[in-house]
Amino acid sequence: MQTKAVFRAAQSLADVKIAALRFNFRGVGTSTGGYDMGVGEKQDVLAALDWLEERHPGLPLVVGGFSFGSMVGLSAAAEDPRVVAMFGLSLPVRMYDYAFLADVEKPVLVVQGDEDDLGSGAEVEPIVAELGSHITLARIEGSDHFFDGHMDEVKALVSAYFRDGPGGQAVEGSTE
Repeated sequence: MQTKAVFRAAQSLADVKIAALRFNFRGVGTSTGGYDMGVGEKQDVLAALDWLEERHPGLPLVVGGFSFGSMVGLSAAAEDPRVVAMFGLSLPVRMYDYAFLADVEKPVLVVQGDEDDLGSGAEVEPIVAELGSHITLARIEGSDHFFDGHMDEVKALVSAYFRDGPGGQAVEGSTE
């Protein structure tokens, strides 16, 4: 997984001592298979969670994703009781419905560029507000969908959320 935003988010998690697994969905890069409109990709996320749990029993699980991966990852994580916290980067709200997040009791971080052409910060803000107070929205002024020129901000926001914010509290609470 070579996407800069995903790479930086994984660095952020590692910085706060949360293990990170990155992978390409089926049909992306050197992964086999083909695009499955989110259905098979959701199974990919669940399989990755199974793999992590098998190798690291009791490890608190956090799921995040970028763009299409945010919809797939958040959707899978919302239904999986092993996941204690979630994050989404650049939610493409013009393409996908995130209403499923209203029923989630886990903390969720959303990082959105104010100039994102698939859902600006101004478009995402009322959606997130309607879904519940368990979701924290961090808007990055002047940033596009890919966070070009704003990677340090993405990294800092994810690190802070999982070090001092609700994400970190969820991870800490699951290990007690």
